[in-house]
Amino acid sequence: MLRFYNTLSQQVEPFTPARDNTVRMYTCGPTVYDFAHIGNFRTFTFVDILRRWLRANGFGLDHVMNITDVDDKIIRNAVAQRKSLKEYTTLYTEKFLEDCKTLRLQTPERLVPATDHIDDMVEAIQRLGARSHTYSSDGSVYFRISSFPGYGKLSHNDFSGNIAGARVDVDEYEKADARDFALWKAPKEGEPFWPTALGPGRPGWHIECSVLALKYLGETLDIHAGGVDLIFPHHENEIAQSESLTGAPFARFWLHAEFLMVEGQKMSKSLGNYFTLRDVLDKGHAPEAIRYLLASVPYRKGLNFTFEGLKSAATAIDRLRNFKLRLETDCYAEGHNEVLAARTAQACKSFTDSLNDDLNTAEALGAIFEYIRDANSAMDSGEFRGGNVPAAQDLLKLFDSVFEVLEPRAAAGTSDAEVELKVAERTAAKKAKDFVRADGIREELLEKGIILED
Repeated sequence: MLRFYNTLSQQVEPFTPARDNTVRMYTCGPTVYDFAHIGNFRTFTFVDILRRWLRANGFGLDHVMNITDVDDKIIRNAVAQRKSLKEYTTLYTEKFLEDCKTLRLQTPERLVPATDHIDDMVEAIQRLGARSHTYSSDGSVYFRISSFPGYGKLSHNDFSGNIAGARVDVDEYEKADARDFALWKAPKEGEPFWPTALGPGRPGWHIECSVLALKYLGETLDIHAGGVDLIFPHHENEIAQSESLTGAPFARFWLHAEFLMVEGQKMSKSLGNYFTLRDVLDKGHAPEAIRYLLASVPYRKGLNFTFEGLKSAATAIDRLRNFKLRLETDCYAEGHNEVLAARTAQACKSFTDSLNDDLNTAEALGAIFEYIRDANSAMDSGEFRGGNVPAAQDLLKLFDSVFEVLEPRAAAGTSDAEVELKVAERTAAKKAKDFVRADGIREELLEKGIILED
């Protein structure tokens, strides 16, 4: 049975959708003020693995992801560049979607810009006001967290002695600092705004997710997912707003991906270890290797992103592709090896059980590579039979339906003549026993989506 660790209950629980076999899922999308960095894509890759495995379990999906196209950082940058919000955020939204395509991340069923629903947010804030959950100050509207007794139940913080009515205007603030937060923010001089029944201004960050989730998915979600950095205050505030609006539980399961470190340190521009996806690609690493590394560590464990790790990921993908090629091109004796058939079935079960166990990707990958080692040995000894090929191919197909790294990216801009030149150069290097250069050429071709086999 599929099981997930639920941040709300702090337990691993069996998962099925609440109704009609469709998983109603909301995930926090990007704030489009700049290019997304690899830490962001650790979370988005986890969400992609989650999507794919839910489908593999036979569930339908109604997945909503927001695009935060108005917040403090966006307004600051757009004003500094003398651009409209739309002009500024459209560029980074497009670049984000391009990066998702590069990493082979599936598109949610509904991808919704926050600014498409300003009227819905205003209406929700008015409803909260009618129920005495808000107050106004200097043209802004704040949520009174003392009006929601369950505040802190997701982050498991005890705020009983720390709710004093202090306000916070910024969208992001320190953990364990319980403050009334802005639902509607009055504009500062020179800032863009919307004229509404609440007065001129724009929505706070937290209200957008509540409104979009409730509008498209109903009062109670099956899954709400994001990074651990969003547990407090963002997700805590979402619960307070949403449950104050509906009186129903906001989400049954809360799933959170752990942080990404870079070479053992927190990613920081000051340390020189801050990388966007495009930065890593520009260093010559294949997107499949990046995707593999981001997915290889279970989502609830911290991931140490290293360039040596990327090289190891590329080597692992090479092993997978070589095995796939052997299945497709080697000649096998007729018949069916029952022992090997049982080994294939066992590997399939181990892979499935691992992912059913709270998406344990590390164990799932281990099951695949142990099987490939055994299958390669059987091929080398002549024990692998033609009748064993379909089941082995099915196992690889199941693997790649989740990890999707087997097919190289298209070799855009690489001509046949350039490929032949590299092949000839590699042949010459091998004859000269310059195996380091020969291996280097092979890696160059692999990064361009070309597998070279002897």
